[in-house]
Amino acid sequence: MRHLGRPAVLATVLAAVGLLPWLTRTDPALTILHARYADRPPTPAVLDAIRAETGLDGGPLRVLGDWAGGLLHGDLGRSWVSGQPVAPDVTSALGVSLTLMGGSLAVALVLAFALAAPTLWRGARRRLTTTRAGAVAAVLAALPEFLLAAVLATVLAVQLGWFPALGWGRADQLVLPALAMGVPAGALLGRLLDDALPAAFAEPWARAAAASGMPPRRVAGHALRRSAPALLPQLGLVVVGLTGGAVAVETLYAIPGLGSTALAAALAQDLPVLQACVLLLLLLGLAASLVARAGSRLLLGPVRTARALPALVAPVLPVRRAVTVAAGGLAVLLAAVTVVGLLRDPLAVDAAARLASPSAAHPLGTDSLGRDVLARLGHGTARTVLTAVAVSAVTLLLGLVAGALRAGALTETANALPAVLAGLVVAGVAGPGPWGAAAAVAAVAWAPLAAHTSALYTQEKAAPHLAASLALGAGRGHLLRRHLLPGVVPPVVRHAVLRVPAVALALASLGFLGLGAQAPAPEWGRMLSENMPYAERAPWAVLAPAAALAVLGALAVLTTASVRGRRGGSGGRGGSGG
Repeated sequence: MRHLGRPAVLATVLAAVGLLPWLTRTDPALTILHARYADRPPTPAVLDAIRAETGLDGGPLRVLGDWAGGLLHGDLGRSWVSGQPVAPDVTSALGVSLTLMGGSLAVALVLAFALAAPTLWRGARRRLTTTRAGAVAAVLAALPEFLLAAVLATVLAVQLGWFPALGWGRADQLVLPALAMGVPAGALLGRLLDDALPAAFAEPWARAAAASGMPPRRVAGHALRRSAPALLPQLGLVVVGLTGGAVAVETLYAIPGLGSTALAAALAQDLPVLQACVLLLLLLGLAASLVARAGSRLLLGPVRTARALPALVAPVLPVRRAVTVAAGGLAVLLAAVTVVGLLRDPLAVDAAARLASPSAAHPLGTDSLGRDVLARLGHGTARTVLTAVAVSAVTLLLGLVAGALRAGALTETANALPAVLAGLVVAGVAGPGPWGAAAAVAAVAWAPLAAHTSALYTQEKAAPHLAASLALGAGRGHLLRRHLLPGVVPPVVRHAVLRVPAVALALASLGFLGLGAQAPAPEWGRMLSENMPYAERAPWAVLAPAAALAVLGALAVLTTASVRGRRGGSGGRGGSGG
């Protein structure tokens, strides 16, 4: 049955995509008419002719059946908009996305190693004495990809002329988009690796290796191998996310990748193209998951089934006072900005003060409509932060449950679908709005947490103390409460906290497309999107919400590190896995 799960889930998702026009209650024939023949009136005869040409006159079941029948013969169908075969364009977009993914992944791996290097260096020399907060990684992970892409294009391409700002096809055109996508992904991976390493260095083998004079680089290498099995599933999910989820970066740099192709097809109701893109993303997600799982099993070796793998136990490391002070300072700063902003009107428009620089009247300047940035930032705090935290809590619960149930097929499918596509379906069914956007993000954002939970759960079940507890007559409830959950939940919770700014950005991207919070509602993501065209002229309008997101990410991680340091790693097991 487990082997039948993935094909069944894949078929279900493709069927849901194929039913998109009927779910959204739109007329695809009218959309096709506007795309192909903008000057022709939408008369019943014209629309009936389009339906007959595309097979829409037979209803949704015929559309799905025709597409599935062609798929068996290697035919992905013809575009409803252009009338051309889908396969050449989609496979070309896949090649572009895979190339971009390769460059972005290289950047991510280098950055992840750089962020974890201090812990590797100190741990290999037995010098880990305090809990590292990882605030730098949190700030980098909270950077919006489209903002980073715009800054890189403005500075390195337009002002310095080092790289081209647009286009695709040459090696130098890969650099800026790879940096824009690789930096946030690498920061996330680096933070997870840095969180896992202290538990590996605290194991008896590390103490014995240091006492016997083993070179520090070999000790560090063994610690990396010990920590890697729990992180490989995350790497697989990052691979898929970098391939299909880079819609904003691909659009900004005019890159004809799979993500932008899928989004354009969804907006145009071009079902054959959209179904082909989703199929390739799902197959890529399946392949990446299988490779990551095989790599994890290879690293664990026979101890996985022999129950000879000791559980990773975090050392009791005190937290630096500076970490607690920094967390308190950021909390006070964010609260102060919120309170002052709430005292101002976020909707008041002053046409004479459009894009005004910071002043006494407008401490953070004004936006493109002359609205006070501080007011909108303060009023947007509750909307952005509370919604992101609520969605993150839901995804944490879903991830823990799905990971414990080993729902691999659902996890891979959810991760392969960009939140934008999920948002289109949810908004079409329930209508655009903040609740629909929150549901769409929650529907896909649990996948990395589920993969993390599943990897940690596998390692915990291989621990020898579990077999000893079973031999002593421990029940399933006791094993779950006293052995499995203490080793799985704390690192997954820290992972979920690190993703809070990413959830806020996903909600913002849906709002920008008109699927989330509607204008003129003050929301950090909308502030970023609305003022991006004016970033060079009025950078304060973009930097204010971006800085707020970075502060949110740093505050979450600093607070977690402070609590973890005081509690000694959640009872001595909080660093299990990563």
